[in-house]
Amino acid sequence: QVQLVESGGGLVQTGASLRLSCAASGLIFETYSLAWFRQGSGKEREFTGSISYTGSDTYYPTPGKGRFTVSRDNGENRAFLQMNSLKPEDSAIYYCAARKFGIGPYRSAGDYAYWGQGTQVTVSS
Repeated sequence: QVQLVESGGGLVQTGASLRLSCAASGLIFETYSLAWFRQGSGKEREFTGSISYTGSDTYYPTPGKGRFTVSRDNGENRAFLQMNSLKPEDSAIYYCAARKFGIGPYRSAGDYAYWGQGTQVTVSS
């Protein structure tokens, strides 16, 4: 069965960087788009970024340069979320999600069939 396992979270100070990793198994990795969502305590799950199954396109909540970057390594069956200049409001559980043959800005949680268990990111003041 499809399995997604996130890692790389932790407790950091404001302004720090983290690189989250999502290890995938049980699927043909290169045929799935990968996305990252986050969910703070008592909040809705929020789209953070995604990358198409081709790896040629990335998508973010808003246009323009941001602090987060999504990438993938098909040789490792792994997706990444690089987070820079972290702020306390970035504190959340970060989830990896996968969608078969995803091409386009799929920004809703319902667009993804497979999910990991999440990794906690806490940014202190």
